[in-house]
Amino acid sequence: MSKALICSCEDVTVGDVRHALSRGYCDVESVKRYTGFGTGICQGKSCLAAVAALIAKEGPLKPQGIQPFTPRPPVYPTELSLFGSAPVDESRPPVGGVPEELGVFPPALRPNTPLPAKAKVVIIGGGVMGLALAYNLSLRGETDVVVLERGYLCAGASGRNGGGVRMQWGTAANIELAKRSIDLMKQFARDLGINIWLRQGGYLFLAKTEAVARRLERNAALHNKHGVPTRIITADAAREIVPGLTMKGVLTASFNPEDGVIFPWPFMWGYAQHCLKKGIKVETFTHVTGFDISNGQVRKVKTDRGDIACDTVVLAAGAWSPEIAKLADVKLPNEPHRHEILSTEPLKPFLGPLVSVLDSGLYFSQSMRGEIVGGMGDPKEPAGLNMGSTLRFVARFSQGLMEQLPNVGHVKVLRQWAGCYDVTPDNNPVLGRTPGLDNLLQMSGFVGHGFMMAPAVAERMAAWMATDEHDDLFHRFNLRRFSSGRLEREDMIIG
Repeated sequence: MSKALICSCEDVTVGDVRHALSRGYCDVESVKRYTGFGTGICQGKSCLAAVAALIAKEGPLKPQGIQPFTPRPPVYPTELSLFGSAPVDESRPPVGGVPEELGVFPPALRPNTPLPAKAKVVIIGGGVMGLALAYNLSLRGETDVVVLERGYLCAGASGRNGGGVRMQWGTAANIELAKRSIDLMKQFARDLGINIWLRQGGYLFLAKTEAVARRLERNAALHNKHGVPTRIITADAAREIVPGLTMKGVLTASFNPEDGVIFPWPFMWGYAQHCLKKGIKVETFTHVTGFDISNGQVRKVKTDRGDIACDTVVLAAGAWSPEIAKLADVKLPNEPHRHEILSTEPLKPFLGPLVSVLDSGLYFSQSMRGEIVGGMGDPKEPAGLNMGSTLRFVARFSQGLMEQLPNVGHVKVLRQWAGCYDVTPDNNPVLGRTPGLDNLLQMSGFVGHGFMMAPAVAERMAAWMATDEHDDLFHRFNLRRFSSGRLEREDMIIG
């Protein structure tokens, strides 16, 4: 294996790129996520062309399929304090973003192998939900499964989030799902042979208003009933957990030391690689274009690579689920909302927990590589599938972060990106059978927490599909609740 460096920022070698190609990660974006090239200080400026040339020379793609990624702002590493000095008009919604268009993949990236003509289960969506479900179906002996992904693995929200995993929720159902998910994450490396870098440094929630403080206190009591050791602490106690916090305007805080963060990308690879080993088809760059429906059943899933006859269809396409559901004349209540995020240059370890100011939607943690990774919700963000990056976000985030941690103003932002929350009216998912289409199963609407719930939800859904035994989860969160009004709102949403 060649040890010649191709990305000096991240120590990625020619051999690393060849290894990624051999594992089936053949487009530029997939190789970037598999090797980490282009994520360092130069943001691909020094290595992107070399990697693209190597893929063109040794990879399976035709030249027209070699599409370089578009670097996002900042063009150069830039201090948080400079971004924080940029004016922000909070009265106006954000517009646009860079790049203007994402998710339009050239036809040359589509695999040239035929799709299976028939499968027992077709899962639409190759994010963490779809792949985790396929994995759990395989554990129950069901491998006649095809997973359809519109882009590369990690192209959607599953590859764009901050990796936070927490048990601090506002409803019993979500607390139990999160507890089980974190238990499964602890054994992920043993079960699937890949390190997801789980670090249980806790979640520290800060409250600046009486209403949020009361919410934290109420939810902490609920957590304790479910065995989650959340405790309400004073501002001084919070500062002992994270030295350097100003605690400006903070009334109270809640802390659960068993929450944590993981690295999202290997989480996806672990599920995908297990599925492929078991013979499950994971078809990337494949667009669903419609359905054949008769007598209240989906008979075929139509794609731009051909049709697949099937017994069961699972819609797990996250923020794209409403668009796909429309193809079957099904209206989902979900709405996509952009959420932006950034990463700084790496620092020595100083930040144990993920910190969130629940009032403003600010959150930040430190990755295992030392980077500060964080985001901030924008109440003016309009609904829509927009994944562009804005100066407005990085300015708002920098101001919010420096208000809590003024000592980091000199730290440089290396990159920013965005993904979409899949938002429902009650902040809870859409699960179970579709009224009028019995074999179309819903698995979407996880707002911003699908990533951390996927292991437990997929485990229960695979069991429910295999046995058809009653599971309250798939009745409580059924699509019918939006017409009946039986809504149970989740109030611990960041952003």
